[in-house]
Amino acid sequence: MHSAGQGRPRTLRQAPPRVQPRRGPGDVLAGLGALVLLVALVGGVPYALLRFAGPPISPELLDLDLLTSSVGPSTIMAVLVVFVWLAWLQLAVCVVVEVYAGVRQVGMPARVPLSGGTQALANKLVSAVLLLFTAGAVVVPIAAMAAPPAPPPMTAVAFTAPVVEQPEEARQSKKVYVVQPPHGRHHESLWEIAEKCLGDGRRYPEIFKLNQHKEQPDGARLRMADLIRPGWVLDMPDDARNTHVVPATQARTQTLEEHPAKPGGGERAIVRDHVDRSATQKQGVAKPEVRDSRPQDSVQMQPAADGLELVDFLAGASLAAAGLLAVLGRRRREQLWHRLFGHRVIRPRGDAAEVEVALRLGADAPGARILDLGLRLLGAELAAANRTPPTVYGAHLSARTLDLWIHPPDGDPPVPWTVKDGGQVWRLAAHEGRLLEDQPGGAPYPGLVSIGTDQSGRVLVDLEAAQGLINIRGPQTTAALAALAVELATNRWSDGMRITLVGFGEELTAIAPDRIRAVGSLAAALPELEATAAPRQEVLTGRITGRPRDAHYLLSAVAPTHEEARRLALLARNDTAGYVVTGDVPHATWTWEITEDGLARIPELGFEVTAQLLPRRHYRALIELFRTADRMDGEVIPEAQPLVDLHPPAVEIRLLGPLEVVGPEPMEQGRMALATELLVYLATHPGGVHPVVLGGVLWPRGVQAMVRDATIARVADWLGPRHLRTDQAGRLTLGPDVRTDWVLFRELVRRSHDDPTARALLLERALGLVSGPLLSGRPEGRYAWLAGDELEYDVSAEVADAAHRLCELRLAEGDPDAAIAAVRAGLLLATDDESLWRDLLRATHATGDLGRLRAVVEGLTRRSASHPHSGGMAPETEALIDELLPSWRLHVVRESTA
Repeated sequence: MHSAGQGRPRTLRQAPPRVQPRRGPGDVLAGLGALVLLVALVGGVPYALLRFAGPPISPELLDLDLLTSSVGPSTIMAVLVVFVWLAWLQLAVCVVVEVYAGVRQVGMPARVPLSGGTQALANKLVSAVLLLFTAGAVVVPIAAMAAPPAPPPMTAVAFTAPVVEQPEEARQSKKVYVVQPPHGRHHESLWEIAEKCLGDGRRYPEIFKLNQHKEQPDGARLRMADLIRPGWVLDMPDDARNTHVVPATQARTQTLEEHPAKPGGGERAIVRDHVDRSATQKQGVAKPEVRDSRPQDSVQMQPAADGLELVDFLAGASLAAAGLLAVLGRRRREQLWHRLFGHRVIRPRGDAAEVEVALRLGADAPGARILDLGLRLLGAELAAANRTPPTVYGAHLSARTLDLWIHPPDGDPPVPWTVKDGGQVWRLAAHEGRLLEDQPGGAPYPGLVSIGTDQSGRVLVDLEAAQGLINIRGPQTTAALAALAVELATNRWSDGMRITLVGFGEELTAIAPDRIRAVGSLAAALPELEATAAPRQEVLTGRITGRPRDAHYLLSAVAPTHEEARRLALLARNDTAGYVVTGDVPHATWTWEITEDGLARIPELGFEVTAQLLPRRHYRALIELFRTADRMDGEVIPEAQPLVDLHPPAVEIRLLGPLEVVGPEPMEQGRMALATELLVYLATHPGGVHPVVLGGVLWPRGVQAMVRDATIARVADWLGPRHLRTDQAGRLTLGPDVRTDWVLFRELVRRSHDDPTARALLLERALGLVSGPLLSGRPEGRYAWLAGDELEYDVSAEVADAAHRLCELRLAEGDPDAAIAAVRAGLLLATDDESLWRDLLRATHATGDLGRLRAVVEGLTRRSASHPHSGGMAPETEALIDELLPSWRLHVVRESTA
C-alpha cells in the first residue's frame, strides 16, 4: 500500500551500453598511421642513432681525462647523443607499458616516472594501433551498409519513489553504472567506462574517488583502479551518460547506504535490498514480486536487511573471530567424543547460528597466524642474541604488513623483520610471514589486543606497555571491555594467561574457563594480584628463554575507590601485567575514550580508530553459541526421504569431497563459484527457497535485487528450464534430474538397513562416494551459511556411522584390512570423529602388526597436538591405546625429547 504522499511506481531503463564502438574508415587510417609512426620511433630511431651517431656512450665519455680537460664540441655532441638515447629509452618503456595494459585488459596502465607527456603520446599511438586488432575493427566500415545489429537487452529496475516537495536546487537523483559482464576475453576497465560515460578515459580518477572503499554487492570493495568486477554498481559524476538515473533518496538503499568516514576511522558500507522488482520471467524461472510478508523457509537465516547488523559487526572483529572459531572447533571435537550412534551434535540456532556465520565471514586466520609466528620468531631471535625484547606499545596488521611500534627506537631488528621510520617501527611483510613455520619459542607479547580498525587495517595495543593504569571512559566501556576479554582469552599469540573481570562478564567463562574468572569487586581481586606480581624484566626474559609466567590482565567495569586506585597504580608500575579500569582514575598512564559514535581514542599514543565493541545482543548470542557447543546430549538424525531412481542424473552436484557440478558445460570464468553455491543451497533445501531468502544466504552483507535476479536468471540459462524452476509460491526448486552425491549416499545407507545380504556392499558403495572433506576446495569466505544449517552436522555423523557399521561387519568376517579401508574412507570426511579413530585402532590391532598399530598411534598423537586449541584426545581413546599398546606413552616422550 502507498500512503497519500506517495506516487505510483515508475520504471527506469538502462541505455544500451556501447561495448564495441563502430570504427569508420578514418579510424582505420589513423591506426595504420599510428602503427607506422610507432615502428619508426621504436625501431627507426635506434637504427638511425647507431648508424649516424654511434652507441649510447661513446669511447670519449669513458676517458677519465675528460674530468680535467677542456670540453670541446665533440664532447658536447656525445652528451647530447646520450640524452637522445635516454629519451628513446623512456619512450620505449612507455610503449611496452601501454601495450601490456592494452593486451592484458588491466585497465589504467602503470605510470612511468617522469614520463607524463611521453606516456600520453605512447598511449594515443598504442590505443590507435590496438583498435586495428580488435575483433571486427577493420571490417566494420565495410559491413556498415548492412543492417545494424540488434541492441543488447535492457535491464529494467522498478522503484517506488515518494513524492516529496523539494527546493529546485536540491539534488533529486544520482547516476550509477553497472559494470558489464565480459565479452570473450574483454573485461571493462574504469578507463573504458570513463570513455563511454564521460567522453574521456583520462577522467577515470573521478569515478575511482566516488567509489573507493565502498562495499559492492558481492562484498568486495574498490581498492585499486585496475580491479573492478562485473555486477559492481558505480556512482558516476553528474555529467555522465549511458547510466542509470535513480532517485537520490533511494539510490543509497538501492545501491549502497554508506556511513560517512570518521576521522581516523574506517568506513562501513551497508548494502540494503529495498528495491521492488519488476515481475519478469526468463527461461522458466519466475521472478516473483517481493511482498511485505517475507516467506518462511527451512533455514534459520534472515535476509540481509534484517540480520545485517549482527553479521556486519562481528565479521569486523577478524582476530577475535579467528580465535573464537579455534576454541569453538575444540568444543565441537569434545562433543564428538560423546556422540552416540545415529545422533548428530547439537547445532546452534537463531542468533547463535548467526554469530557463527559472522565469525566464519570475518575470521582472519592467516593474519592471526602471522601475528603469532612473527612474534614468536622475534622473541626466539632476540633470545639467541641475548637481547631483551623492546617495548611494543602498539601494532598495525594489514593485508600487506605487520608493523610493531616500539620504544625506544631500535634500528637493528632480527631477520626477516625490517626497520622503518628510523627504528620506531619494526615491519614484517605479509609474504614473509606466510612462509614462517611453527616456532618453538615463547610468546613475548601476549598483551597485544585489538582496539579497533582504521582504513587500512587493525590497530592493537599492548596492555603491558602502559606500565601504569589504563583508564577507559565513555558510554560503551563495558562493550569495549567485553571485546578485549574475548580476544585476550582466545588469541593464539599467547601461552598461559589469567584474565580477571570485575563487575561484568561472568558468562564469558563459558568461552575460556581456564583463562577467565569474574569477581564482583576490586577488593576481591586485589589480594591475588598483589600476591602474584612479578618484576617486568624477569617476566620478559622468561618468556623468550623458556621460563614463562602466566600473563595477567585486569579488566574492571567498576570504578575503584581512592585506596583501590592507589594500590592498583602501585601494582601497575612494578608488575608485568595490564590494568584497564573504568571511572575517573587519577594519574592514569593512558586514557582510552570510547565515544558515542563508536570511536576509540588514546591521545597519549595518537590513536583514533573505529572501536572494536561487543554490545549486549552480540554478547548474548556469542554466549549462547558456546553454551550450545557445551551440550553433549546430541540430536537424532532425521530419516532420509526414499530415492526411487539410482540411475546417473543429468546434473550431479558432488559435495562429499571436492566441490563439483557434473553435467552442464562450465560457465564462464568468474561466475562458476557463485552459481555452484546457489545450486548447493537449493539442492540441500529441496522444499524450495524464495529468491529474497536466497539473496540473504549468498550475500550475507546484502545485495541489490537486480544483481540477485540476474544471477538466478544466469543459472537458469545455464541449467535449462527443466532443472531450475519456480513453484506457485515463488520458491526456486531444482528438477528431479538434478541430484547430489549426498542424496545417493543416504539412499544406499537406507537400503543397507533393509537388505542384510547386501548390507556390506551397499555401505561400501556409499563410502566410495566420499573422496574428501565436505565441499572441499570451496572458495574462502563463502558458504558461511553452513554454520546455521543441518548439512555439516548430518553429513559428518552419517558418514562416520556408515564407516563404523562397515568396519564392524568386516571385522566380524575376519577381514581387518577391509575394516581399515572402511574406516579410512570415513576419516576422509569425518576427520574429527574420534569414534572412527578408535575403530581404526581396533582394526589395525586385529591385523597383529604392531608396527602398523604404532604408526596409527603416532599419527593420532601428532594430530591431537598439532593445534593449541585441539583439546588433545578423548579420554576413551587414550584408554583404548593403553589397552592395545601399553608402551605408547614411552614412544611419545622419546619423540618429544628427540
